[in-house]
Amino acid sequence: MTDFTKTDLKTAQAELLCDSETLQATIHRLAQEINTTLSGKEPLVLCVMNGAIVFAGQLLPLLDFPLTFGYVQVSRYHETLHGGELKWIAAPPADLRNRVVLIVDDVLDEGCTLAAINEKILDNGAQACYSVVLVNKQTGRKKPAQADFIGMDLPDRYIFGFGMDLHGKWRNLPAIYALG
Repeated sequence: MTDFTKTDLKTAQAELLCDSETLQATIHRLAQEINTTLSGKEPLVLCVMNGAIVFAGQLLPLLDFPLTFGYVQVSRYHETLHGGELKWIAAPPADLRNRVVLIVDDVLDEGCTLAAINEKILDNGAQACYSVVLVNKQTGRKKPAQADFIGMDLPDRYIFGFGMDLHGKWRNLPAIYALG
């Protein structure tokens, strides 16, 4: 089940959870909420690589205030279907003194990754740290971090597409799918 074709996506192997039109409406709503909250704060926006790249690329042009941009890269999945040990590939900037930071992430699953990023940002002197996630998974468990802005709630299933991968592939899909 590691190599899907577009035909496979239309079969029982993958279920469409969120189409492209719904994603676009969600991103526009999130941009309005973020514009209201962060206007005038000139935040540093940090994209969580690799999963949030598509989301961030579509969100940023809708933000109507000056910002600086960067990224962090931390992984728990390592191209597997289950989270494991946290591995930093690119940490946040060391000096965030008096900065407002917005973390852009794809999925709030268990909350461990977002909690670790948030902690490191605040430890590096940030005045405030906000986060936006495209998807909040309904896990039924208490999470160590919550997002300030949430695009949509989805069931606790393995999802991919729209920047999120399945075994390192299919980040390029314009919609979000779940394994069948």
